[in-house]
Amino acid sequence: MLRIVLITGISGSGKSVALRLLEDSGYTCVDNLPVRFLHDFIASTREDGLEHVAVAIDVRSPGELDELPGVITSLRAMGTAFKVIFLDASDHTLQQRYSESRRRHPLADRLQRGGKSPSLQDCINTEREMLGPLRDQEHVIDTSDLTPGQLRTWVRDLVQADRAAVILTFESFAYKRGVPGDADLVFDVRCLPNPHYDRTLRPLTGRDEPVAKWLGQFGSVQTMIDDIAGFIRRWLPLYMQDTRNYLTIAIGCTGGQHRSVYVVEQLARQFSDHAPLLVRHRNQPPENIP
Repeated sequence: MLRIVLITGISGSGKSVALRLLEDSGYTCVDNLPVRFLHDFIASTREDGLEHVAVAIDVRSPGELDELPGVITSLRAMGTAFKVIFLDASDHTLQQRYSESRRRHPLADRLQRGGKSPSLQDCINTEREMLGPLRDQEHVIDTSDLTPGQLRTWVRDLVQADRAAVILTFESFAYKRGVPGDADLVFDVRCLPNPHYDRTLRPLTGRDEPVAKWLGQFGSVQTMIDDIAGFIRRWLPLYMQDTRNYLTIAIGCTGGQHRSVYVVEQLARQFSDHAPLLVRHRNQPPENIP
């Protein structure tokens, strides 16, 4: 069966990293495919007997992006296994990445007026407006805090997840770095007891047994977990009826290391019967990412 992954999103958000990961995973990859060729390209891959194909489409395809959401809908209606991953990042992160790479934004020439070049922020704002409808209906990964290794892991997990049901994702994050842009529901657990103030627990994470044991002794921690789980169990069926393909629940604490990580792990255990289920820890050091 032919499976297709479409990589799209904001320029500078990591699309090339995602596409290289898929290529290394055995996907036949095509970058910057014009939207008008998508139907014909998929028909051709079927004729060639390909099973795994990845396509990157973004603002480099001028004048056609408005048609892309409709094309995706029609392909899915035809029974095509079509997964879309939308990569995004904060404006500050994008500004930093462009400054480091010294590359021009792909909209810079198109937005030039009277010999005056647009600012990078003008390009980013225009791109967000152009891609807004697509972002609203597809799975979003906010790459602002992610290393290339983390992004590759997250894309791999998402691609491997069965799309027959809602993809339920629990994600920990640090409030001091901002709320992730890919979150559908956000819960703040900064009111819980903080292991950071115990010197022996400070270097550990919420996935380590001493931290888990310490947090587990507090009734407030379990009550918070049960309340969040109860909310999700009550409303998840309605989210599933809303024709959405994913639900990302972000749990935040100050540093994204102890409390939010522990709560995410406990919630994942409570929802272990849901498939597909993904667990992400956004602000843990790379060595703590499986």
